[in-house]
Amino acid sequence: MKESLFGKTLTELQEVVMELGLPKFTAKQITDWLYKKQISSIDEMSNLSKKARELLNARFEYGLTNYIKVQASTDGTKKYLFPTIQNKFIETAMIPDRDRKTVCVSSQVGCKMGCLFCFTAKQGFQGHLSAGEIINQIKSIDEVEEVSNIVYMGMGEPFDNLDEVLKSLEILTSEWGFAMSPRRITVSTIGIIPGMLTFLEKSEAHLAVSLHTPFHEERQKIMPIQVAYPIEEVVEEIKTWDFGRQRRVSFEYILFDGLNDTPAHVNELVRLLDGLKCRINLIRFHPVPGTPLKSPDEKTILKFKEKLNNKGILTTVRASRGEDIYAACGLLSTKELVKN
Repeated sequence: MKESLFGKTLTELQEVVMELGLPKFTAKQITDWLYKKQISSIDEMSNLSKKARELLNARFEYGLTNYIKVQASTDGTKKYLFPTIQNKFIETAMIPDRDRKTVCVSSQVGCKMGCLFCFTAKQGFQGHLSAGEIINQIKSIDEVEEVSNIVYMGMGEPFDNLDEVLKSLEILTSEWGFAMSPRRITVSTIGIIPGMLTFLEKSEAHLAVSLHTPFHEERQKIMPIQVAYPIEEVVEEIKTWDFGRQRRVSFEYILFDGLNDTPAHVNELVRLLDGLKCRINLIRFHPVPGTPLKSPDEKTILKFKEKLNNKGILTTVRASRGEDIYAACGLLSTKELVKN
């Protein structure tokens, strides 16, 4: 198989053109075609010489992959299914909200982290996505020209695929790439501390941490990562970091009926996050086959939010989107995997 051009950084492309004996400026021309224009083949790079295109075609393919299925919700949310390694599949969600269109991308095929509430975890880990496969989820959807925000909250744990995630962020935010502001990108993690610290150092994108309960033993039961990287240690590391005035850290908190929605959880969250300027995003739980968990009623959710806000922690409830199109992450790709 030929190597993909799409997903290479400017530095990598400079190395490619040098190996091929082409002028160094050819690399910048290639990035313009890859990341700023809508083409589908190397032959369409019309300001490259015929010789350059022939040399590139001999070793590389363009590297975009079309989606094979899309589901549209009544609320405008769309879920795209992309093929990847060895007949596996990944999901990408496009979520419209007034003048914004947010794309939720996957970073891995499946996941090894084993969170009880996540259907992707039931697939197990099947492979890392390359930077090109991550960005392809943005470049190859129908709304590519309208994308305003990106969240790494799809299948997989981004910091378990750190190098390719950082590379994809470089392409998205560099002037020679998509030239997006890092303030329009959020990367979510369950709390892998080494990867999180490297990300904070090398990227300016926002950080989101999947918290879900502040109590050690309780979190360990639903998120095995708690054994290696306790949430207390994750938060303490974040507290040492200077986020500046515009960079944001938030905590995702899926509410489970009777498990993590009590006044004791409110009080422990306040203690845990004391002194940290942050936001908590409360998330309604989408039912996942094979788990005993369920979402509390709306009254409980709103009361939990109110108590946190009254104690000084900015808390919002994330709107549920796409419930009629396999909203929970991993459901659509698992269905396709089983079918094949």
